Formats: sequence, C-alpha cells, structure tokens
Amino acid sequence: MKVYLDNCCFNRPYDNQSQLSIKLETEAKLRIQEWIKGQQIHLVWSFMLDYENSVNPGASKRNAISGWFRHASAFVEYNDDIVLGAQQFVDKGFGKKDSIHLSCAIVGRADYFITVDRGILNKASKLSDIRVMDTVAFIRMAEETR
Repeated sequence: MKVYLDNCCFNRPYDNQSQLSIKLETEAKLRIQEWIKGQQIHLVWSFMLDYENSVNPGASKRNAISGWFRHASAFVEYNDDIVLGAQQFVDKGFGKKDSIHLSCAIVGRADYFITVDRGILNKASKLSDIRVMDTVAFIRMAEETR
C-alpha cells in the first residue's frame, strides 16, 4: 500500500495539541510514520513536499520533516504532466498547491492521499482519481483490513 501525506499532515505534530481532534490526528499520523518506518506501508514523496517544507519556519522542524524523504519508496519530480494533471483539481475548486500535491500523489501511484486539511477533506467527494482520508480515518480503515 502506497500513501502520500501532504505538508499539513507532516506539520500536524508541531501544531498546538490542546484540541482533542488535533491530538488524535497527531497520534494517528505518528502511527502511520511507524508503519512507514517498518515498511508496512510505502511513502510517496514529491518535489512539492520539498518546496513547501523549505518555507516552514524553524530549522529543526524543516529538518525533521525533510528527513522523511529517506523513508520514501518513490519520489515524484516536477514535470509538465503534473501541472496539467493539477489543473483538473483546480477546476474542481482545490487550491493550486493542493492540486499539485494531489497530482503528485496520482503520478506516484499512491493508493491514499492523507491530509488533515479540512478544505481538501471537504472537497474529497469530488475526486475519483484517488482516495483521500484524514489520518484517523486511514488508521481505522487500515486496522480493519489487517
């Protein structure tokens, strides 16, 4: 099983954990990381993750997130097909950066696009190209199918 985690997902552990929903999403994301490290699931990484992470405030956070690249089983490089593919998502109301992430996930043949971004999750029903889930829903689904 291949997963693509967007930048919001990688940043979740660094968010204020006082809200229970954020804490649950963080715990689920950490479990996903364990599965990636244990090669029970495979991570797709992209140039877009590198780009967005490069503007993250705080060097320690940037370095911790960029370290996940070494756990990736696939890397999606920039190409014109990704930009063309992203346009279909922009046309469906997704933001430009989110659309590039979605296109990268598809090009990287991810089975799941995992995010904690409410905007993406709210529009996910418009997608037929890839399954979009939040971290908690993904854990629930994965544990049921194990």
